[in-house]
Amino acid sequence: MEKEKETGVRGGLTCSLEENDRLLRSLLQADKSFDMVDRGLSIGGRDAHIYFIDGLCKDELLQKLLQYFLDLKKEDMPADMEALSARCVPYIEVTTETNLDNILYSVLAGIFLLVIDGYDQVLLLDAREYPARNVSEPEKDKTLRGSRDGFVETLIFNTALLRRRIRDPRFHVEVHQVGKASRTDVALCYMEGRADPDFLRRIRAQLDSIQVDALTMSQESLAECLFTKKWYNPFPKFKHTERPDAATAQLLEGNLVILVDNAPSALIMPTTVFDVMEEADDYYFPPVTGSYLRFSRMLIAVVTYLWTPLFLLLLQNPDRIPAWLSFIELAEESNVPLILQFLILEFAIDGLRLAAVNTPNMLSTPLSVLAGIVMGEYAVESGWFNAEVLLYMAVVALASYTQPNYEMGYALKFMRMITLILTALFGGWGFAAGIGILFLALLLNKTVSGNSYLYPLLPFDWAVLKRLLVRRRLWPRSKEQ
Repeated sequence: MEKEKETGVRGGLTCSLEENDRLLRSLLQADKSFDMVDRGLSIGGRDAHIYFIDGLCKDELLQKLLQYFLDLKKEDMPADMEALSARCVPYIEVTTETNLDNILYSVLAGIFLLVIDGYDQVLLLDAREYPARNVSEPEKDKTLRGSRDGFVETLIFNTALLRRRIRDPRFHVEVHQVGKASRTDVALCYMEGRADPDFLRRIRAQLDSIQVDALTMSQESLAECLFTKKWYNPFPKFKHTERPDAATAQLLEGNLVILVDNAPSALIMPTTVFDVMEEADDYYFPPVTGSYLRFSRMLIAVVTYLWTPLFLLLLQNPDRIPAWLSFIELAEESNVPLILQFLILEFAIDGLRLAAVNTPNMLSTPLSVLAGIVMGEYAVESGWFNAEVLLYMAVVALASYTQPNYEMGYALKFMRMITLILTALFGGWGFAAGIGILFLALLLNKTVSGNSYLYPLLPFDWAVLKRLLVRRRLWPRSKEQ
């Protein structure tokens, strides 16, 4: 009954090729899809039928296998499919199957299916070859030093990039299928003995219990299924990376890495705010340089959040501006309230960013020049913006690109806009309230494992915090040194 419920078709495999062929054609609906290849042939004096998806199988390998099968004689055919698989199939990745649901999933995933008359089992030969691009360096996660390879959309390539770096039998990769319609392959990667076993057990159970039709947006859909609480908190609960070396480092530190088929990045969990702000360049330079880069990134993150709200607060209270900061006052009278100028530019910067993403490469340079002229000189001359406001927003826009994580950059942007609005409405009290909202958002946020998002700051752990703030030697000093 369970099999009938899954497939929607009564019956199962029999020893009759005619009945099996009719059943499989009905389930696969081969006559409605041009890329579903099915054809008959004769193997060892018995009628047979093959099914596969055109474009997902290695043509040369299939041609060699079929030539071998066609050369089999009647006396070469054993009595059962298991023996045929063991003695007569010159290929490694081959299995026998009777479950119709597994057969359907395998064929639709690109596996070659062979059905032979007289057997109530089928042969599944994994001769898949998915379309894939080169494992070149990702555009987002570039580094000044380090490897130049990156994750791609093919799951098996991504797991191979991790295997190449971790040659330890304790490194495990579990595959789960998520989505009733898409049956998307999701790989859960971890180091046995280093990953938290309770957290690993919980994530494994969550992956198996997800009830969705499909992971339409790949990793983001999976992330929303894994973490359903406090969706309104903008600070990221996961760390994304397109770099295999960064994912490998997280695995060796005891974190879990999730790879989703068709997604060119890894999902790392659990992660705190300090983990999200780390970058590969912190470790590809000597400790002093790496510590400086890390400290600079954290300081710039604070500056991008406070820069414009603090400027607005000082201009609202010119009598409190120290003499040595008198130059920050506006040189010309503003025609548009400062808060509106800041908010308009916040949205305009995002508009330019979206336009740059969707602009053809051949037009990106002239349109960038045009946008710079319009947003710069003409915007000031027209009276819409003050030159000082454009300058400070340009500093914030450029500084935001120092964040390696998009979600963290936008979280700081949202908090900055809230602080701007509160400062414009309530002055100093609003500025303080905005900072308080930022700390509450960080304090009340939790990692996927349920721990504090501010660890090791809260709860305080100086040994771990020192390691996160100051880049140390990767290897301990030897006794001889």
